[in-house]
Amino acid sequence: MTGLYYEEFDVGETIAHERRRTISESDNQRFCDMTMNQQPLHLDAAFASETAFGERLVNGLYTMSLAVGITIPETTDGTIVANLSYDDVEHPEPVFHGDTIRAQSTVTEKRETSDGERGIVTMHVEVFKVNDPEEPLVCEFDRTILSIKRANDEP
Repeated sequence: MTGLYYEEFDVGETIAHERRRTISESDNQRFCDMTMNQQPLHLDAAFASETAFGERLVNGLYTMSLAVGITIPETTDGTIVANLSYDDVEHPEPVFHGDTIRAQSTVTEKRETSDGERGIVTMHVEVFKVNDPEEPLVCEFDRTILSIKRANDEP
């Protein structure tokens, strides 16, 4: 278990996640197929070439889902009860096939549950495109979790 217990989260702390992922055409295709999203902007090269982007875009929900996965080892691996919400999702820049992304999480809020048995933690997750020298922000969102408290961890 590498995740953090409620007590180990510090408001204001930024966690830089080491894992990165280069997104392939196959990744995007499979995600669109699994979610039944047949938006031609993601799948049809001819269609996408006629848009302002000039090429197919990676599905934004895949970018967000991948970012959550990247953050798990250093935040909630084995220490989470549940994801409670994903809020204020934004995609300020596009992601294309072949782009490599990284993520960082900043703890913005934490509080105990009303019974004191667990904790609620909110993190602001930012996703950056690292194969661009400017490392533009490509996705950001708030993730709120229900976390195990160390004192209540059952062996």
